[in-house]
Amino acid sequence: MQNHILSDLYRIVKEKPDKTAYSDGENSLTFREVYQQSHSIGSYLYKQGIYKKPIVIFMKKSPQEIAAFFGTVAGGCFYVPVDEEMPCERIQRILDNVRTPLIICDEATAEKAAVFQVGNCIIKQYNELIQTERNEEALKDIYDRAIDTDPVYIVFTSGSTGIPKGVVACHRSVRDYIEQLSEILEFDENTVFGNQAPLYFDACLKEIYPTLKFGATTYLIPKQCFSIPVSLVEYLNTYKINTICWVVSALTMVSAFGTFEIVKPQFLRTIAFGSEVFPIKQFQLWKEAVPDAIFTNLYGPTECTGMCCYYRVDREFDEEVIPIGRPFPNREIILLSEDGGETLPGQQGEICVRGTALTLGYYNDRERTDLAFVQNPLQSAYPELIYRTGDIGRYNQRGELCFVSRRDYQIKHMGHRIELGEIEVNVNAVPGIKISACVYD
Repeated sequence: MQNHILSDLYRIVKEKPDKTAYSDGENSLTFREVYQQSHSIGSYLYKQGIYKKPIVIFMKKSPQEIAAFFGTVAGGCFYVPVDEEMPCERIQRILDNVRTPLIICDEATAEKAAVFQVGNCIIKQYNELIQTERNEEALKDIYDRAIDTDPVYIVFTSGSTGIPKGVVACHRSVRDYIEQLSEILEFDENTVFGNQAPLYFDACLKEIYPTLKFGATTYLIPKQCFSIPVSLVEYLNTYKINTICWVVSALTMVSAFGTFEIVKPQFLRTIAFGSEVFPIKQFQLWKEAVPDAIFTNLYGPTECTGMCCYYRVDREFDEEVIPIGRPFPNREIILLSEDGGETLPGQQGEICVRGTALTLGYYNDRERTDLAFVQNPLQSAYPELIYRTGDIGRYNQRGELCFVSRRDYQIKHMGHRIELGEIEVNVNAVPGIKISACVYD
């Protein structure tokens, strides 16, 4: 079935079995190795009778962690990535929520995994699981029985109450996201991704699944490179990385400290950014350093399966904020006023999303799911959910959607509504200011 996220792996392993799929510069996996190792893990799940359950992947960032994701899905389950650098209390809260029957770890995390209270949960190391004999017949049956609303993963985000929220995404939303993103950013078989995002964030979807779709290659850039900007750019050049999809703070860390005076990216042709407002001065430094690259601003919450809006930068910007543009195909953006109606042209409103992008909600958390995933107030004839992002946006005179601020960053002072994000944008335009944050006392 084409709506299964592993359908691309099963096709590409026949076309390019020996091409490197994922690498961190030291450890690499070809598409054949990804297939074989993931199917061994899936076969272990089948052998243990574990089906349609959340499987915690507690490994250091590596190509093998990605193969563990796919192995979980091949076995008819869904993966829950947990990072070794997360506070122990947060990890325990996640484990308490999902009540997994299996934790997959590696040598680096095995000792820490044994400390958590997990009841009857099995803890197994990756290298042991991939020795399992592959049961291709059983896995094909699991694949054939899957439907596109089956979960693929749970990604935990921060909660305002301090309790993590587990966002559940399904095959349908992930496949649709990858199809739309790939067309917008023009990925192909020659794409070489430089991954920045941790694998426990949905941001990594932009690299790991298009790699399967096109038979591309993803390099998982070591975290230490991001503390030494010159080394980071040298890493990009060494592996001829031509496509990056990074958070803005990672990009500004490079540009704000004179890196381009020493070394510049030689192969970048696609630069996508998101999650924060890109300070114009830093954006201009990137444009000057990589003048032939295509820059695209992306916007979207985890609850909408990655990104749902894009703007390809096609004009010069001075003090104006770079827009988030228009929704991906198969999505609609609705701006709602405080009274629940649609805003008038030029007015600010809460950004709400409808369409295939919506995830299934929060795992084992019906109350918070019902607060965020709500009936579309603009029609009452049939059930239709929208996701309320909590972000405030408005359309500019060109009809482009612009991010204003978080709803909870809007303050009231002396009777005036003030957006802290707008103050930051203006302060960042002041000569001598590299980056700023506005906090209300």
